Amino acid sequence: MTDFAAARRNMVDGQVRTADVTDLRILSAMLDIPREKFVPPASAALAYLDLDLPVGEKGTRRLLKPMVLAKLIHALELTSRDRVLDVGCATGYGAAVLGHVAGHVTALEEDTGFVQAAHSALAGHQNVSVVTGPLTGGWPKGAPYDAIILEGATETPPEAFLPQLSEGGRLVCILGGGPGAKAMFYCRCSNELGGRPIFDAGAAVLPGFAKAKAFAF
Repeated sequence: MTDFAAARRNMVDGQVRTADVTDLRILSAMLDIPREKFVPPASAALAYLDLDLPVGEKGTRRLLKPMVLAKLIHALELTSRDRVLDVGCATGYGAAVLGHVAGHVTALEEDTGFVQAAHSALAGHQNVSVVTGPLTGGWPKGAPYDAIILEGATETPPEAFLPQLSEGGRLVCILGGGPGAKAMFYCRCSNELGGRPIFDAGAAVLPGFAKAKAFAF
C-alpha cells in the first residue's frame, strides 16, 4: 500500500523545493492536501509523480505537474486578500492549493464530470467556489480578479481575459502546445496585457484554446 503522506513529502522536497518555490504557504498546502483524492482511484499511486496526470473518462485532460503548478502559483505572488480565477480546474487540486494562499478562488470548469468531482473533492474548502461554463469565456460574474491562472496550455495569447483582470492584475499560463512552450507571466496595465516568459514548461492544451487551423492550398 502506498504511503501517501511520505509520497507528499517526497514530492515537495524532490520536485517543488528544488524548483525555487520558496513560498511556505504553497509548500504547506502541497504537504497537507491529499492529491490522490483528486485523481481517478486507479491512478492514486501515480498522484505524486513528476508528470502531467491524465484525469477524466477519456484521459484527454491532465493535472499539471506539481512543480509546474507550484511555480505558476508562486509567480502570482498572491496575498491572503486576492481573488483568483482558476480556469480549467478539472478535479480541483490546483484550486485547493490556491485556496490555502489566496482570499477567494473561483474554480471554472466546463466538463460536468469534472465539476461534480471538484465539488466533492473541495468540500470543506470554504473560500473556493466551483462554477460551470466555457473555459474560454472566463467567469465575468466574479470579475475583476487580482489574478488568473490557466491550468493548461493555450496556443494563443490570453488577451480575452484582460477585461476580467483588475488594474495591475496578474495572469499565468503556459503558452504554446509544442516542445517550445513557455510558462508566461502577464500583468494588466490600463488596457494592455504585457507578458514575459518565466520558465520552460509544457502541458496539454485546454479545450477551446487551440490555435485555429490555417487553410492551406
